[in-house]
Amino acid sequence: MSVVHLRAVVALLGRFPALAGVDLDVESGEAVLLQGPNGAGKTSLLRLCAGLLAPASGEAVVLGHDLGRDRRSVRREVGMLAHATFLYDDLSVYENVCFWARAAGGSPAEAEAAIARLEIDTRLRDIPVVRLSTGQRRRTSLAVLVARRPRLWLLDEPHAGLDQAGRDIVDGLVRDAVDAGATVLVASHELDRTRTIASRVITIAGGVVVADQPIPGRSMPVGPAPERGGPDVA
Repeated sequence: MSVVHLRAVVALLGRFPALAGVDLDVESGEAVLLQGPNGAGKTSLLRLCAGLLAPASGEAVVLGHDLGRDRRSVRREVGMLAHATFLYDDLSVYENVCFWARAAGGSPAEAEAAIARLEIDTRLRDIPVVRLSTGQRRRTSLAVLVARRPRLWLLDEPHAGLDQAGRDIVDGLVRDAVDAGATVLVASHELDRTRTIASRVITIAGGVVVADQPIPGRSMPVGPAPERGGPDVA
């Protein structure tokens, strides 16, 4: 069974069809690049897969959950890195990562390991998020995702706001997640960089998939989705 299975999916933002009949299958262990112009529907597709945007019609099944009937259940099994951080400004870096790790069934030890994996300066560990720079917040959001070890990673412009070292960490995280059996969807305008970590390119325009091409030499093994995916940070 596909990790993501969409057939003729329409999703609305108000009355506007952000997705206008999407057909897509993504298998376990794939790293897929979503490309297309601004407003094409890339972010809406990620939000749909995260259970944050309801399908208005069509068939939408993610990790075995029918999103037309139940979007809440899938949220426990996916991790989304979005433009908004979803962090609590008044909590520290550690408190944020630990909170979200526990919410996904993780442990404080996994939170600590995720912070170390993102190479967040130990001096920032107990600093409230509100005092962090954009890049530091981005690393904290990535640490949250790593600590949760989702089966499906949904990354919206994951390199944005990061320095070169941070961008290299993101690439390593994607490779490690796929090696651990997770599935990754990445929406990005940084095509040259993202093509090195993806096995397939999906082009979206006007809310529909207009092209679906494998990247030569970047095929990934297909296997059953694990109960929890992502790098082993414990």
